[in-house]
Amino acid sequence: MTKTASKIRFRAKLFRPTAAAKDGSWTFLTLPKDASAKLPSRGMTTVEGTINGFPFRATLEPDGQRSHWLRVNRKLREAAGADAGDVLTLEIAPSGEEPEPSVPADLRKALAAAPKARAVWSDITPTARRDWVQWIASAKRPETRARRVDNACAML
Repeated sequence: MTKTASKIRFRAKLFRPTAAAKDGSWTFLTLPKDASAKLPSRGMTTVEGTINGFPFRATLEPDGQRSHWLRVNRKLREAAGADAGDVLTLEIAPSGEEPEPSVPADLRKALAAAPKARAVWSDITPTARRDWVQWIASAKRPETRARRVDNACAML
């Protein structure tokens, strides 16, 4: 990966996943490989920029195809005046720092009850905290999620 502080400009088509087709709640776009290659990481990367001139800040995720994808929620899509099928103009740059993740209530409660885990949680980077939160949130069943919260506190 080539690190750069300059703006990365590109155009990309907005898609709606089949699962979101009923409520139209979210869409996504995939960065062209040459744009993705200019990012500082092949992993998750927080960027700031504009979509059709509207400012945003978001975390790009790797797509498994040597690029990244961006989830575009309804609020951002409407602010950018776009819908699925449209080709958008983007200008992005890596963010100077990773945003603090939103910690779900069950994890917050578990950390409050585990002082050693809470101390480690406070010492790790926002990126590491985001990874823990995403691992817990990706559980499909409530019992899996509860087990992951317990495991996270034990591993921290």
